[in-house]
Amino acid sequence: MNKEFRLPDVGEGLTEADIVSWHVKPGDTVTINQVIVEIETAKAVVELPSPYAGTVAALLVAEGQTVDVGIPIITIDVPVAGEAPAADAAPPEAEPEAQQRPPAAAAAPAPPARQPVLVGYGVKPGSTSRRPRKGAPTRPGSYPASPATPVNGGPLPGTGPAGPAGLVPPPGAASLGRPSTTRLAKPPVRRLARDLGIDLAGLTGSGPEGSVTKEDVQKAAGEATVRSTPRSFEEPRAGSHAVAELSPAAPGASQERIPVRGVRKHTAAAMVASAFTAPHVTEFLQVDVTETMAAVRRARELPEFAGVKVSPLLFVAKALLVAVRRHPMINSSWDEAAQEIVVKRPVNLGIAVAAERGLLVPNVKGADALALADLARALDAMASTARAGKATPEDLAGGTITITNVGVFGVDAGTPILLPGEAAILAFGQVRDLPWVVDGALAVRKVTTLSLSFDHRIVDGELGSAVLRDVGSMLQDPVRMLAWS
Repeated sequence: MNKEFRLPDVGEGLTEADIVSWHVKPGDTVTINQVIVEIETAKAVVELPSPYAGTVAALLVAEGQTVDVGIPIITIDVPVAGEAPAADAAPPEAEPEAQQRPPAAAAAPAPPARQPVLVGYGVKPGSTSRRPRKGAPTRPGSYPASPATPVNGGPLPGTGPAGPAGLVPPPGAASLGRPSTTRLAKPPVRRLARDLGIDLAGLTGSGPEGSVTKEDVQKAAGEATVRSTPRSFEEPRAGSHAVAELSPAAPGASQERIPVRGVRKHTAAAMVASAFTAPHVTEFLQVDVTETMAAVRRARELPEFAGVKVSPLLFVAKALLVAVRRHPMINSSWDEAAQEIVVKRPVNLGIAVAAERGLLVPNVKGADALALADLARALDAMASTARAGKATPEDLAGGTITITNVGVFGVDAGTPILLPGEAAILAFGQVRDLPWVVDGALAVRKVTTLSLSFDHRIVDGELGSAVLRDVGSMLQDPVRMLAWS
């Protein structure tokens, strides 16, 4: 019996996801909870387990396609009672759509014996409907009949017997640069190859274990390395640069186009919504942080911080958490529907991190209850997870106030945009040697600039100034963190 697995809502009310890579192919035998596909949502890369045990009959969506929640993505042949799936089962022969697909109402429910492994399955009741997407359909049998368009069980055009049989491509799939055989490459590399029209199967990888790198793909495309940018707001990494994934331009073209997907699409929508919903105000404060820099050096020598990364950002974070305790209203949000201000407890502290997939803001849950050494470990682990692309939707959800460390890029200050649902965001600028008046005499001191943006519906000038002043005072004299904690 064929069962369709529909793209589930993996949390936070997400409505769509990109298919990054399939871990199975038609004819493979799968078990319940076996990882079958990797998807990229607006917030994280997620591995989906199989809700059924049986034989893969067909992959209904190609890698790289964007699919709405609730759309079938794979068909699995589930044996009836007393029948075991054959390990070498071949893909089913092509048959009409009406005969091959079971009714949606019968396909959606999961077998009662399986354990729940997903946050959600299908479209949530009462969720907002979305307009139909323009472009290629994602269902088998919905493409115009032509010799070049295979049905379920047939190979992709131009791939031959070695191609991924059973995968239904969109029209023009032959030009997507989809590899005809499995090739070791990370998802961003596969996406870049697809955008540039490069077949990974024909490349010799220069990466670890013969994996194909972005440089291999660019070299094959005959294009120069495109402009790169640092990838982390939390801390710069040596030799860390991002390569923009550009669509190939026609000869002599004066522009190139970059598809907006996943995290970048979500971030753009969130920033526009925030900028045109919450009235932003930004205040600035220059602070002598000479004593904080000395405290950073001293903390690195303490046994409590052994094996933990200690940076000035740690003390900025602790100072902000203490300031929130003194001024709880700064850790709040505006409920437009109820016309209420929601003061939040505890403090879930977000740190902006520019990972490979784009800007992410994971947060430390209950950061205000952590000791300094525990906060250091939590921040380090959170940033490392986000940079590695392993942040989950849970890691990225529920933040209440955020810090963005623009100083690591040599920037003094900025006017950061609030994350939706938060009332304040603090930008930490670079620490520089500057002339400073100390006890009536001119001296060279370590100085930084703090920028606090806040929602003026919730935070008036007095409250915003008080929070910024308190953070600055604690960084000027770290002992005040102890007195005010």
